[in-house]
Amino acid sequence: MEKKHVGFTGTLGFVLSAAGSAVGVGNIWRFPYLAAQDGGGVFLLVYLILVLTFGFTLLTTDIAIGRRTQKNAINAFGTIHPRWKFLGKLTFLVPAIIMTYYTVIGGWVFKYIAVYLSNQGAAAAQDGYFTSFITAPVAPMVFMLVFLTLTSVIVYFGVDKGIERFSKIVMPGLLFLIVGVTVYTLSLKHTAADGTVRTGLQGLKVYLVPDFTGMTVGRFLRILLDAMSQLFFSLSVSMGIMITYGSYVDKNVNLSKSIRNIELFDTGVALLAGAMIVPAVYIFSGTEGMKSGPSLMFVSLPKVFEAMGSMGRGIAIAFFLMLGFAALTSSVSIMETLVASCMAVFHTTRKKMCMVIGLISAGAAAVICMGYNVFYFEWMLPNGSQAQLLDVMDYISNSFLMPLISFLTCVFVGWVIKPRWICEEMEASGHSFSRSRLYAFMIRYAAPVIMAVLFLQSTGLGKWL
Repeated sequence: MEKKHVGFTGTLGFVLSAAGSAVGVGNIWRFPYLAAQDGGGVFLLVYLILVLTFGFTLLTTDIAIGRRTQKNAINAFGTIHPRWKFLGKLTFLVPAIIMTYYTVIGGWVFKYIAVYLSNQGAAAAQDGYFTSFITAPVAPMVFMLVFLTLTSVIVYFGVDKGIERFSKIVMPGLLFLIVGVTVYTLSLKHTAADGTVRTGLQGLKVYLVPDFTGMTVGRFLRILLDAMSQLFFSLSVSMGIMITYGSYVDKNVNLSKSIRNIELFDTGVALLAGAMIVPAVYIFSGTEGMKSGPSLMFVSLPKVFEAMGSMGRGIAIAFFLMLGFAALTSSVSIMETLVASCMAVFHTTRKKMCMVIGLISAGAAAVICMGYNVFYFEWMLPNGSQAQLLDVMDYISNSFLMPLISFLTCVFVGWVIKPRWICEEMEASGHSFSRSRLYAFMIRYAAPVIMAVLFLQSTGLGKWL
């Protein structure tokens, strides 16, 4: 049986592991395209405010609950209050659903690493390349299985020898790659066919400077909701991951300082990713290229790398390796949450649960892969967007369950057990909790209201009110 008192060896291991969970595909892919489509600096300004208020509140809540209860996500809420045990089960559903498609996306990233290592970047830049890959019957499954196998191996070795050791190696390397590629991107310039010269610094200005032209209440609300939904992707909150990681933290660790470091690391990587990707796309494709949205990473960026000439391949390899590291750290945290919860429920070993969860995940991910060929369909989601199978699973987890869980958690902490319960845990190590008043206000009043609005908006229920 797994030893009960398993955990991180110290503060650094916890911070890098939690930051590794937070820093995923959402930071390097989703954050830049949202910033590009939502007015650059306007989105950044809104996002930073939300990170310091809502993000801090949700992250603090999850980690403090985990450390105080010393339980994983599925059991933590029931330990605090038996009538709220259902919230733990609801939280468990999020990583279970995300695991079905995150490994598929991870496989796509690994495919592009292989493409550029084998010098096939020119082919990847052609129209239809990505579509032909994801609709193929075998290739997406092969790369998905490679990605899932690596994830399972890391989780199999446990918290200190697997997750923590991997994070200590990968996270500094990830940061180094992002900084290096960002500096190179900002030094570039390109002359378009019409003679227009665009530089990396001009692209950086588009990314950083707020543009309030034509700003309406409706557009601002959309930006606010986009920024808020990005918090879920970015900070790994409301999916049980941070509760599970919190349960591995020693009582002597200064949680306030650790949470602040996680916020800084996660937000810093997202901002750097935007400073790397948005200017690069702007240089070679102008403002129109920045509006490509979700296709930015696998369709638009290969065209940018091809336009870079001889340096393009090296930059592409660095970029997709960086993206692969980020995807793996997040995938590891998702699978660890599932394994830890199932170990507690079924009272079995880590080895057995890694094998079972790995096999189930492989089967579910294979179905998601077939959502682009055998099981292909298009369905209109309640929020008005067209979706295939992967998009449906993403919608259920991120647009339905996560806002709902966040709302219920805020009600539970703010009005049932009261904010003081969390504040006591934040101060249990003997360190002060300087943001306790802000936390109490956010968890009781501001956060529940915003979470309710986000839930109504994302599910399409708001239009009926």
